[in-house]
Amino acid sequence: MRFDILTLFPDMFPGYMGQSLLNKAIENGIVEVHVHNMRDWSTDKHNKIDDRPYGGGPGMILSVQPVIRCVKAVQEMADDPGQVIVMTPQGERLCQPTVERLATNKRMILLCGRYEGFDQRVIDILDPLELSIGDYILNGGEVAAMVVVDSLVRMVPGVLGDQQSSWDDSFSRGNRMLEYPQYTRPRDFEGHEVPEVLLSGNHKQIEQWRKAQSLAKTKMRRQDLLE
Repeated sequence: MRFDILTLFPDMFPGYMGQSLLNKAIENGIVEVHVHNMRDWSTDKHNKIDDRPYGGGPGMILSVQPVIRCVKAVQEMADDPGQVIVMTPQGERLCQPTVERLATNKRMILLCGRYEGFDQRVIDILDPLELSIGDYILNGGEVAAMVVVDSLVRMVPGVLGDQQSSWDDSFSRGNRMLEYPQYTRPRDFEGHEVPEVLLSGNHKQIEQWRKAQSLAKTKMRRQDLLE
């Protein structure tokens, strides 16, 4: 799977890409992440990429010309033009079924907005998937893009040590319940003991216990999932 991230702040990404499972996936050639500075496609001598909005109003708007030039140039860097995704609070809400749907793509191009967002013609021309990670406002789309990458790489075979981990996660593979509690050593910590059923070795009883725990947690915290 290949990600191309288009941003005004490329220096935000090396630290994120250099850690944990994503770093291992990149080193093993399972995942590619390429970060591009949209300013490189500006025709302005100061590499300016934004301008004041027509009609007045606060803030600045990312201009259509350099953004479109950047996207088209990046698309030509690989045979697959990829799924173009614009990170925006106005977009479709990111959820696990959306992650699983997107994971069928071999390449994604993520556009990170800033200021007051993109000139509407960027959306009209590219017809991208507009994606939101929640009903709140960030300073830009970079953190949201990291969330998308993080959720998607888990779906790539070979990234997780045990692929069953992603299948058992809350919301995964049609699972509409929250994940059951998990425990590890020590068996007893300051009087807080591991449930006896998990030590029994009876896999059927363990599975029944886990399903019951998932149902109880979902009823308590996310009744809407059951409805």
